[in-house]
Amino acid sequence: MAKIKKGDLVQVITGRKQDKGGDRGKQGKVLSVNPETNRVVVEGVNYTTRHTKVGQSQRGTKTGGIETIEAPIHISNVALVDPSTKKTTKVGYRVEEQAKDGVKRTVRVRVAKKSGKDL
Repeated sequence: MAKIKKGDLVQVITGRKQDKGGDRGKQGKVLSVNPETNRVVVEGVNYTTRHTKVGQSQRGTKTGGIETIEAPIHISNVALVDPSTKKTTKVGYRVEEQAKDGVKRTVRVRVAKKSGKDL
């Protein structure tokens, strides 16, 4: 089970400080997770410029130019934010029994370690 999922609120914990033009301390939602490379794309963090080739769409409008997009960063450089306290926290798991249609299953639930609340 992944500790960070799409849609989670995370905070960047490494890199240059914000007053020096970096992203450390910024919070944002996770847009995508790539488990093979252990990288996440966070909204509003790690902007890069991409130069795309000029072309034409079927309607005749020109495409291309310079656009800014969020680039992926390593998953170890972000920490999950507890939604109740808005501070970074570690993630633990709690095993619960869940009854569905008369069948009991054990389910692992992500829990913030500092507050003990579900994520």
